[in-house]
Amino acid sequence: MFQLFAAVCISFIGMSCSSSVSSEAVYPEEAVLENIFARKSVRSYLDKGVEQEKIDMLLRAGMAAPSARDLRPWEFVVVTDRTLLDGMAFELPYAKMLTQVRYAMVVCGDTQRSPMWYLDCSAATQNILLAAEAMGLGAVWTAAYPYEDRMEVVSRYLGLPEHIAPLCVIPFGYPTAPEHAKDKYDPSRIHRNIFGEQ
Repeated sequence: MFQLFAAVCISFIGMSCSSSVSSEAVYPEEAVLENIFARKSVRSYLDKGVEQEKIDMLLRAGMAAPSARDLRPWEFVVVTDRTLLDGMAFELPYAKMLTQVRYAMVVCGDTQRSPMWYLDCSAATQNILLAAEAMGLGAVWTAAYPYEDRMEVVSRYLGLPEHIAPLCVIPFGYPTAPEHAKDKYDPSRIHRNIFGEQ
């Protein structure tokens, strides 16, 4: 009887340890940094739908960004209409990939809510890009702000109110092929205490 009890205890401990190890393997301490370093701009997408759960997660990630005075001036427009995507692609110089993607997310800021809207919305955009990378999606930041002509195009197609300013258009979807991130680390850009001192 004692041997049976001991065997059960050992099995339980083993299961607990393996559970702990597998948990660490799935969520290593380096996971966040690895995701940051793996992020890349993707401009070619499969003709494949993105699960609603993933789209919702992109939005949640965007809204988790830091915000000056916690004003959260962001507004998000999820665009799936083919006419809107193709129209913006035709008029926006660096968003031609909108013609081949099924989805785009437009990050906008409420200029009445905060004068810092473009900073807060930039942080939200980066969160969205990182979340896309983490979920196996491809995405790319195409700027509207601060170019008045591009902002006018996006505002016109989406019917944005005057006080809602578009920061960027993010085409997203499943990438056509694996891509590798660029290593952008440059020690010459790092200065110690005084500019120019390495």
